[in-house]
Amino acid sequence: MRKYLIAAHGTLASGIRSSLEIIIGSLENVFIIEAYIGENKSLEEEIALVLLQINSEDDLIVFTDLMGGSVTNQILQYALKKNVYIISGFNLPLLLDILLADPATPVNEVIETGIKNAKDQIVYINKLLTTENN
Repeated sequence: MRKYLIAAHGTLASGIRSSLEIIIGSLENVFIIEAYIGENKSLEEEIALVLLQINSEDDLIVFTDLMGGSVTNQILQYALKKNVYIISGFNLPLLLDILLADPATPVNEVIETGIKNAKDQIVYINKLLTTENN
């Protein structure tokens, strides 16, 4: 089974989860970590709590906000586990693509395709409109 963790600074993770729920409905197996908010548990404790819910048959796809940021750096210690996949610099199209992917498709293929498609969604609209109008 695929499980997902959205981990980010502040409330970004809960905002993304909210958007996902509006678009695709109820989410199972999606965990969030909101780092550095109020008196939350330490980041290490929050990661450990999520990992307790992952068994050896599960794949955990982790989405973090910033490459080189403290959230990503804390999660990197799990990158060598055979069933943990970490993606940094997520956006909503990436999460939609990966969460809606066919579970029969290999996880590496789902991630590669999702990243490509998410990059295609980053568009400078003004330039696009100007180019199309000329």
